[in-house]
Amino acid sequence: MDGQPEIVTKALAYVQDGWDLALSWMTSPAAWSQFALLVLSWGLSVFVSRRFGPRIQAFVGPKDGARGPVAALRRFALRFLPLLLPLLAYGFTAIGEAFTRSVFGSGAVIAFGKRVFLFLAARIFATKILRDPFLRLLARYVLIPVAALYALGLTDEAALWLESLKVELGNITVSMAALIRGAIAGSLLFWLGSWSNRQSSDYIKSQEELRPATRELAAKAAEIAIFGVAFLLLLNIMGIDLTTVAVLGGALGVGIGLGLQQIAANFISGIILLIEGQTTVGDYVELDGGEAGTIVRMTARACILETFDGKWIVVPNEHFITTRVVNFSDQGSANRYEVAFSVSYDTDINLVPEIIATAVAALPFVLAKPEAPDCELKGFGESGIDFVVEYWVNGIDDGRNKYASQVLFAVWNALKAAGIEIPYPHRVVELKGGLPK
Repeated sequence: MDGQPEIVTKALAYVQDGWDLALSWMTSPAAWSQFALLVLSWGLSVFVSRRFGPRIQAFVGPKDGARGPVAALRRFALRFLPLLLPLLAYGFTAIGEAFTRSVFGSGAVIAFGKRVFLFLAARIFATKILRDPFLRLLARYVLIPVAALYALGLTDEAALWLESLKVELGNITVSMAALIRGAIAGSLLFWLGSWSNRQSSDYIKSQEELRPATRELAAKAAEIAIFGVAFLLLLNIMGIDLTTVAVLGGALGVGIGLGLQQIAANFISGIILLIEGQTTVGDYVELDGGEAGTIVRMTARACILETFDGKWIVVPNEHFITTRVVNFSDQGSANRYEVAFSVSYDTDINLVPEIIATAVAALPFVLAKPEAPDCELKGFGESGIDFVVEYWVNGIDDGRNKYASQVLFAVWNALKAAGIEIPYPHRVVELKGGLPK
């Protein structure tokens, strides 16, 4: 074995120790009795789980079609039913271990079997119970390997080996074990923060009695609080002094002052927008830059506008504070529009307003309040007399709403029914000097 790498030498030593332990177990009557107890514990666990598993499922499971938090909690509890068999085996084995230690003074074999049953429980938990992709990935690469090391009794050796590995980051030296703990704790904390943020956001946005702007502001405040607490907990778990955060905050302030002014301005502008509530989700707005659309989402950095042709426009929050914004109204609010038309000079124009106002008022989407349709004379054009009809509707006249088109159809049909001519341009050409030969 001379000249072998250190890791190979250690591995061979572990293999030799394991072989010696297996030989000692095979030649020991106490070990054979412990093997018998392991088999008995497993058989008893299979019998109990098959006998009482269906009864537990019928007792815990909710009725078909049941809804509500209690039913959801009972369905969640049923997901842990596959753990019944290995946990029963673990419990019966623990009783057997206490018996063998009191009779033979040793219980290494049955203790190993107990750890194996715990490993099986961890494997079932990772593969059959966890459904979240991130948690399943974490369980596959963290929980199962740790459970395997625990079953083999190598957790202390693995921990010491990881503590011996050092990572140097400038003047800071950190052990590999600390980095792994920090990575695992950080992943769990921020996953839990994301889950909590989704739950709190859904709950806040379901409170219809609050204004949309208030709901958005409350959701953002909850998000900042949740991830702030998760960050502080992570620092505490990694053993980082919180006074370091003050230094980091000072450095961050300098960074904001030098290069992050726009990000800070957009963040503060977003808070102002949410507090004031002048623009909120569902409003149709138009900015000085020409961007127009319905606000479908408000983030800490920008508002997302959806145009009527399905495009999304990301507009920084600062633009809503520093430029002129036209807010057409909330969804469902009344808006006034107008369409123009002309009639011939041979028309009795005193009849036109009544004919057009009656025709437009008959349309189902035209509102009688705040004002009924109004037809007004606009001027005398080159080819005809110009009129305009004003009308109120709920919503925006664009996208899926084609109000102007239907009003123009109604105007055309009303004028044709009344025998009123809609003019088109006429030109009179006078030739002086006669026609050329």
